[in-house]
Amino acid sequence: MCSLLLPPWRALPRAPSPSLPSTHRLARSSARQVPTRAQTPPRRSAVVSRLRAAAPDAMDAAALMVARAEAGDFAEARSLWAQLLHSSAAQCLPAAAPRLLPAYARLGRFDEILLAVRELSARDRGAARALYPLAVSCLGAAGELARMEDVVLEMGRLGLRVDAATGDAFVRAYAAAGTIPQMEAAYRRHKKAGLLVTRGAIRAVASAYISQQKYYRLGAFVADAGLRRRDAGNLLWNLYLLSFAANFKMKSLQRAFLEMVAAGFRPDLTTFNIRAAAFSKMCMFWDLHLSADHMRRDGVAPDLVTHGCFVDAYLERRLARNLTFAFDRLDGNAEPVVATDAIVFEAFGKGGFHASSEVLLEATAGKRRWTYYKLLGVYLRKQHRRNQVFWNY
Repeated sequence: MCSLLLPPWRALPRAPSPSLPSTHRLARSSARQVPTRAQTPPRRSAVVSRLRAAAPDAMDAAALMVARAEAGDFAEARSLWAQLLHSSAAQCLPAAAPRLLPAYARLGRFDEILLAVRELSARDRGAARALYPLAVSCLGAAGELARMEDVVLEMGRLGLRVDAATGDAFVRAYAAAGTIPQMEAAYRRHKKAGLLVTRGAIRAVASAYISQQKYYRLGAFVADAGLRRRDAGNLLWNLYLLSFAANFKMKSLQRAFLEMVAAGFRPDLTTFNIRAAAFSKMCMFWDLHLSADHMRRDGVAPDLVTHGCFVDAYLERRLARNLTFAFDRLDGNAEPVVATDAIVFEAFGKGGFHASSEVLLEATAGKRRWTYYKLLGVYLRKQHRRNQVFWNY
């Protein structure tokens, strides 16, 4: 049988025979009229073997199917899927699923995702352990929470255990597309299953709380996740500090910082900049300078965010002439970099100096060597021009 991926085979054209004398031509024609079994060449077997050699490999067909799906040609991809599924090449389909199912999700073919998983799982029960978590991840990333719940329930009926990656995808989906109560319920289910929430899910939940300005709940979530966990680094402690800093609870912020140090965690740049952002908003200059001294003792290099906290606080109190004193302590001759965790900007936003300097650095695109002092000079001239009033007569 020829492959289902090939059109019906046709007999190859017969090569022309060289010219022969008339007697030989007559003899050959008479011999063709009454052939014997020994004289007949195996032409059909040769044609079939040649067609089989030219048949596309199963992996090539699967790659073509994925390419069609990623290009948006769902009908062609589905046709190739059906041909491969009902042929001997079906064993290559589970390997193509990690690219095919996300492509279906981008095309909005969410029902096809579950249908494909069911079809493959019916042929190979072992593949279901990888396919169902993949379906949960694809549907969750697309915000299809109801369909994702159906997949999880079907996993339970099949006796498939929800692993840590699937649980994290579940929590991230509700953090991105669900409400706060739904997200908290998903986290409780995740924790009840004995699974440890990972950094990705922690960030997703924290972003959801910050977007709704639920800072008290953010602090409670981080404390429940485990502040003494070492596998998450300083992420949990930084979010815990952020929950106080964004509400400007300065005493609680200082107490949480001391608890972090006492627990054996070393503050990083994000930790210092969370405190510096709160001090800058409150114009607490003494605490700002103490934080800069602490950074210098711990060997933590300040970045553009740190300098921006000083600039914004000094300009708020019209103390721009004293900025050189602060920049001398912050190493203002260094090249500007941004190394702070972006989740800080979700709570505080970007300061004026930070945002203006980033635009300038992107516009020059490495054509000029910048330092914090040079950026400060440009920003002060810009502020001076903005404060002038021009009268047109």
